[in-house]
Amino acid sequence: MARTATINRETKETRITMSLNLDGTGQSEISTGIGFFDHMLESFSKHGQFDLTVKAKGDLHVDDHHTVEDVGLCLGQAIAKTVGDKRGISRFGSALCPMDESLARAVLDLSGRPYCVCEIPINPHKLGEMHGTTMPEFFRAVSTEAGMTLHLDVLRGQNLHHAIEALFKAFARALNQAVSPFGNSDDLPSTKGTL
Repeated sequence: MARTATINRETKETRITMSLNLDGTGQSEISTGIGFFDHMLESFSKHGQFDLTVKAKGDLHVDDHHTVEDVGLCLGQAIAKTVGDKRGISRFGSALCPMDESLARAVLDLSGRPYCVCEIPINPHKLGEMHGTTMPEFFRAVSTEAGMTLHLDVLRGQNLHHAIEALFKAFARALNQAVSPFGNSDDLPSTKGTL
């Protein structure tokens, strides 16, 4: 069964259409109006081997916050929809990814319990037209809507671009691991009998 989802979100602040295929080949078509953010979503798609399409129009005349956070909400909803009842998946994923002097770690659990810790101990300046402070908000939004426990850490780094890119790659690899098949396809990875 295809693990795909299409999400539409329209508010006074943003209009977003997103499609996600968990069993893709890393193809992406991204347009958010925020160049650096587009680059990060393309990296997420490529390194997770997810097919991802994002078309977003937001109130960028205000700032980038609403667009980045709302894309995160949509991505979280898409992940939740594509994994369904979570039968037959690994559930847990973790990855370490370097980029030059930066090293990032992502550890996640598709637990049904949203919780996000995002530690980026670098001065959160602007990256093109995107402010670094929006990155934790993006990941919190994904975590909330996906019902995902998510721990993200930049373990070392000096260049914020490198640190954030390493974080997106680590998140992509960890998510790929968590949604991969594990055991019997009818097995629910929980002793509670529900997730």
